[in-house]
Amino acid sequence: EKTALGQLGYLPKSHLLTTHIHVKDDGPARSLLYIETFDRPGLLLEMIKIMADINVNVESVEIETEGLVAKDKFHVSYRGQALNNSLSQVLTNCLRYYLRRPETDEDSY
Repeated sequence: EKTALGQLGYLPKSHLLTTHIHVKDDGPARSLLYIETFDRPGLLLEMIKIMADINVNVESVEIETEGLVAKDKFHVSYRGQALNNSLSQVLTNCLRYYLRRPETDEDSY
């Protein structure tokens, strides 16, 4: 498990959140991807871009935010089928890599 980071790249220990990512079958033609992590501007768009980069189609999204926590459910598929174990692991690793990075202010470079 990893700890989600805030706008400044850190949060006080009392505000640390653990990122959870789960993928499970949601019928023969799609999978359910569940992500719970620290919410930040642009999070949803970046996660969808990551999925598009590895050709995972987002069919629908259920978005929920509770305070600082984003709890999103994505109904996804790959070539009209549910994700297999290998692709589920690739997707999970890509999302964890993105969510692990601290925020960088665009004006800082």
